[in-house]
Amino acid sequence: MQGSTNLERQIRSQPDELAHLLTSEIVREQVHSATEGLQRARRIWLVGTGTSHHAAILGAGMLQDAGRAAVAVSSMRFVVWAPIVGPDDAILVITHTGDSSYALAARALAKTAGLDVITITKRGGSFPHSIETTAAETSETYTVSYTTALLVLAMIARDMGADSFTDDAIALVPGAVGSAIDSPGIDDIALPDRVLVVAGAGPAAVTAREAALKVREAARVLAEGYDVEHLLHGSAVSLDPRDRLLALMSPDDDGFVDAVASAASAEGIAVHRLREDAPLPAMLAQIPLTVRLQMLALRFAVEGGRDPDTVIVDGWADERLWRIGRPEIREEA
Repeated sequence: MQGSTNLERQIRSQPDELAHLLTSEIVREQVHSATEGLQRARRIWLVGTGTSHHAAILGAGMLQDAGRAAVAVSSMRFVVWAPIVGPDDAILVITHTGDSSYALAARALAKTAGLDVITITKRGGSFPHSIETTAAETSETYTVSYTTALLVLAMIARDMGADSFTDDAIALVPGAVGSAIDSPGIDDIALPDRVLVVAGAGPAAVTAREAALKVREAARVLAEGYDVEHLLHGSAVSLDPRDRLLALMSPDDDGFVDAVASAASAEGIAVHRLREDAPLPAMLAQIPLTVRLQMLALRFAVEGGRDPDTVIVDGWADERLWRIGRPEIREEA
């Protein structure tokens, strides 16, 4: 597979990895088992950290489309500022590494409370009641683990009765991702002099935050992701011609994103509009749209001479930071 970095190789692996999820008998059984447990739950909590939290937010929206009471919270919030969780609730923990401190703590807390706990994690993990997506990523700018987690969440929502996530729609995702890689539509987006702002509406607001995170990680470029309404209500006023706005147009049913983009142009800010043309429901369209933005982060890294595979370095890599919140005894399978 072409690519001089692990990040590029993993981005380009996504069509095959997504197709594997749809054809794997093991994954089908894991999804079926998870769905049976979640069907019994009064409410479903989706928990994750960083990129996994973004997956949790979109996953909650998918389960809501199935008519379920689903809530996404960050791992730390679930552990330290725990919401009111009832005995009939279930928790779905998303942790690719299986080693994130607060994700482990969330699992331990839920298990102690007697809740049904399901984990979406890497292939070859040790957690019981898990759905395994892809092998451990070799770049610290996580990509394929995110898109495969989103596809698994769509498969769960489908099996729980979500009308939007039909077999036919889900089957289109690997091909749409392949098209996004081959022709991402980001060639005219230049490095900003100061900050890249990414904004979207609805599920694309989550994609905006994920895009900003990838750009920061891979290229060390200052980037911010916004819900377009939040951007308009005060956050846009500090932007100037040193900045760039990337407006995500899928979805933009009422023209709000386009109107905010036009206002930015009037202020002398360089504006780029990016849309996903694959015939997918808005939530599923976030998968190939995200891949287009992964390709942007990769290009920025190459242009800036940055290593996109080694992200956490120096003081940020202090092991003491990464062990805060970790349960004293790691759960055994």
